[in-house]
Amino acid sequence: MADADPHGSFDEIRDEVDGNPMAKLIQYAIPYWLPLCIGFVSTMINRAARLFPALMLAAAIDLVITQSGGVDQLLAATGLVPTEPIPEGQTGDRLSLLYYLGALTVGAYVVQAITHYLSRYFFQTTAQHIQHDLRIDTYDHMQQLSLSFFNNHQTGGMMAILNSDVNRLEEFFNNELRQLTEAAMIFGLVGGYMLYTAPWLGVLVLLPVPIIALATAKFIMWIEPKYKRIRERVAQLNTRLSNNLSGAAIVKSFDRYDVENSRVAEQSEGYRDEKISAITVRKAFFASLRLLVGAMFVSILVAGGYSVVTAGGLTAGTFVVFFMYLRELDGPMTRIGKTANNYQKAKSSAERVFGILATDSDIQSPPDATAPDHVAGEVSFDNVEFSYSDDGEQILEGVDLEVDAGETVGFAGTSGSGKSTLLKLVPRFYDVDGGFGHESDTRADGGVDVDAGGAGSADVDEELGWSDSPDDSSAVRIDGVDVREYDLQTLRNRIGVVEQDPYMFSGTIRENIAYGDGETFRTVLEADDGDEVPDRVDEQIRDAAVAAGADDFIEDLPEGYDTMVGERGVKLSGGQRQRVSIARTICNDPDVIVLDEATSDVDTETEQVIQQNLDELTADRTAFVIAHRLSTIQDADRIVVMDDGDVIETGTHEELIDAAGTYADLWDSQTSTSAAAGGSDGERTSLSADHEPSALEDDD
Repeated sequence: MADADPHGSFDEIRDEVDGNPMAKLIQYAIPYWLPLCIGFVSTMINRAARLFPALMLAAAIDLVITQSGGVDQLLAATGLVPTEPIPEGQTGDRLSLLYYLGALTVGAYVVQAITHYLSRYFFQTTAQHIQHDLRIDTYDHMQQLSLSFFNNHQTGGMMAILNSDVNRLEEFFNNELRQLTEAAMIFGLVGGYMLYTAPWLGVLVLLPVPIIALATAKFIMWIEPKYKRIRERVAQLNTRLSNNLSGAAIVKSFDRYDVENSRVAEQSEGYRDEKISAITVRKAFFASLRLLVGAMFVSILVAGGYSVVTAGGLTAGTFVVFFMYLRELDGPMTRIGKTANNYQKAKSSAERVFGILATDSDIQSPPDATAPDHVAGEVSFDNVEFSYSDDGEQILEGVDLEVDAGETVGFAGTSGSGKSTLLKLVPRFYDVDGGFGHESDTRADGGVDVDAGGAGSADVDEELGWSDSPDDSSAVRIDGVDVREYDLQTLRNRIGVVEQDPYMFSGTIRENIAYGDGETFRTVLEADDGDEVPDRVDEQIRDAAVAAGADDFIEDLPEGYDTMVGERGVKLSGGQRQRVSIARTICNDPDVIVLDEATSDVDTETEQVIQQNLDELTADRTAFVIAHRLSTIQDADRIVVMDDGDVIETGTHEELIDAAGTYADLWDSQTSTSAAAGGSDGERTSLSADHEPSALEDDD
């Protein structure tokens, strides 16, 4: 895939679509074929019923009013009306015929009303179903994409796809398909009537159709790139607005209103200019169509009127019908241009929507994936190399590290040394560079022995992107199994992650803690519908909060566990958000825990409470702790010091101090700074030697 636009246009994903994206939209309609068929049939009947009253008017003019001595040929052929006018003296018969024609017209209007309802109902409800299916599929697929996708694309652009692009496809399906059906029916019925009744006038009326078709094809070529650029501009504008609104506090703090207004104005001006350019082309095209239809109207007026006056074969009633039907053709002829215009708008949106659906995640579960109910937690990093892009900087340089099950390992090092990146590989937020290294002979792709070199094994490796080269054995393993062999969700369910800046969902504290366990979370959501939260579920949530040192501050809130946290948890302090996040992870009951500065935003007393209550949680679990504040990890079973993407020191706190290396320098620097500031960071004991929580660091 091409590099993403940093402004969030998603333009590069268009190339992911195989074939015409609008054909893929039709595929979403197939499950609803029955209501669609009813809608199509109702539309066709409706258009035929709308043409019927004009024929009744022609009969009334020729047979009742003017008594011109002729009758419309089609009416005469149907047998619905007499073929000769009623003599002038037979007033009663003439009125009876008039009432009869009126009754037929009433019937036509009743049919119109019924079919109008059925047509609109089935098209619109089906369009809503398709919109729902498409949005859910796109959202679900987007959620399954790897973190690299979200790193390379802006939230505003993703929202534009899920909202405006999907809505545009729904509008196209609802309006344009129905109106195309109506147009086809009108052209067929009116054209057939005119050719049957007065072939020479019918040819005159239908002559502009191929001209309109050619002009429409040219219009599509003109307008397509403009609508692509408009969709890109929409995404860019949404991205800018989303960034600025989310960063409102920063904008206020630094008084950057003018700068941000200027940047929004720049994006808005780009969108405005593209829209004006498209409007200019579109309106010129529609004006040309209107001129062509006007010329046809005048031609029928002159030629048809001449035929009536000179008794050239047209009756007065037929002439009126021609004019009324010409008005019916006016809409479909201009509709061709509007549909072409809306088609290009929809196609531009479809390319982005189906481009998302055609984008594969970089991280996927392999065939025959391993899905254990529990892992012991033995973690090994074997010659781990990693960079965030093929041509990017190498972040990890051949890291080798063995971690025993139940061991607590602290990670230290300067920012950017690779600590966070290394631990992101454990839950497969990213994959290591290189091939599929194995300690066993089994393969997740169906049991191919990497070293056996059996028939077809090279093809399998090439297809899946795995290599059996002995020099390409970079891997992260849990319990001796490469993490790429695990079922992805099973793997992540066994690993709990608490980030330095934890994300809170808009909702209650109870919901945010329960989010850690799927069944518990669903139970809490069901309780929001009016049911009481079961005692066992409430106890599980409260126990997790107590273990995280969060219960006291939650109980002090006016609404306790039912307190709304606001968007991204803005109603809670940083320390409160961290404690709720820790409780969420505890609720998940993971086998491996990773904490990223999980106590960085809490005070000394709260940090001690959290760490003391986590002792029981970490007793039988592997724990990783990333910390800049070394007092947090000084009691870890082992401390790993990283620099420039590699492990440079490892040992206990005492061993590393005695070694007088990088760790000792960092320790001396922090303790001396703390002492100078009158603080107690350097003296504080953080974790027991037996068990520790852990963390993941985003900025490394």
